[in-house]
Amino acid sequence: MMLIVLASNYLVQFSFPYFNLQNILTWGAFTYPIAFLVTDLANRIHGIQFTKRVIHAGFVWGVLVSLFFSISDFNLISIRIVIGSGTAFFIAQLLDANIFNKLRHSKLWFVPPFLSSLISSAVDTILFFSIAFYGTEVPWISLALGDFIVKILIAMLMLVPFRMILVNLNLIQGSSFSR
Repeated sequence: MMLIVLASNYLVQFSFPYFNLQNILTWGAFTYPIAFLVTDLANRIHGIQFTKRVIHAGFVWGVLVSLFFSISDFNLISIRIVIGSGTAFFIAQLLDANIFNKLRHSKLWFVPPFLSSLISSAVDTILFFSIAFYGTEVPWISLALGDFIVKILIAMLMLVPFRMILVNLNLIQGSSFSR
């Protein structure tokens, strides 16, 4: 979790230059959604209390390391990125954990991880981009929209490793992806 937060906080500063997406996407959009996979796996395997400890550790680590790296290039944007990232991470990850926990007994295995990631990704995106970039020259609304679309696509892709890990741990039956 700590590595994901660190990588995402750093990579959000760089536009994704391919396919003419530099105004609507950053590299951080590709790494951060993996945090929701970590939260959902921790929740499924170890329960909500353990998951909350993982979230708290990720939050503290993320803020401290982000502050450390921001000090060398200390400016208003970098401090806003740290505050926005910490706030969005903490609220969205706790929301994800609580939604997942409420849905954990769904008959459809993919409902808890996907629905919790979908809702918490929307909250995370709105909080992070508005705190970090509102009132700046950064095109934050288009970046937020691009970021959210990538989060949803990656949330769908993360269903595959989620399912495979649970099957390998014998936490669910693995004969079919339709359950």
